[in-house]
Amino acid sequence: MGIALTLQSYFGDHHVAYDITRHDRTGTSSRTAETSHVPGERLAKGVVLKSAAGYILAVLPASRRIAMEAVEQVTGSPVELASEAEASMLFPDCDQGAIPVFGEAYGIPAMVEASLDDSRDIYCEGGDHLCLVRMDGRDFRTLMAGAERAHFAA
Repeated sequence: MGIALTLQSYFGDHHVAYDITRHDRTGTSSRTAETSHVPGERLAKGVVLKSAAGYILAVLPASRRIAMEAVEQVTGSPVELASEAEASMLFPDCDQGAIPVFGEAYGIPAMVEASLDDSRDIYCEGGDHLCLVRMDGRDFRTLMAGAERAHFAA
């Protein structure tokens, strides 16, 4: 499949340069980082959450897990993991479980683990389980400028 068409358009509209690297299919983002020889702190993963207000995409390093209590403090409301079916509905041109981190491209608000702002380059899913997108950290921060920054990863 490669990079999702929605992401291609989004990157083009924002004039962002990126590279695609292929990797073996894996079951987790931390395993993808290992297989791809990418530090887990530089592979951003997206986790779809839902609350009474709707869906939100939490973006954090693959080497860390989400601290739901911290997210709830930031959002001010209870949150829970969205189901795979819900996530697939929100990202219709992506393989199940291969969620890109750019929620804005799909009309979904995002929050970013603040530690990702320190990376010189960032890797993330491109919409399938075989390709990673790599971009300069400055471009990542520009694309994520509208997302709330917080510490919510453990």
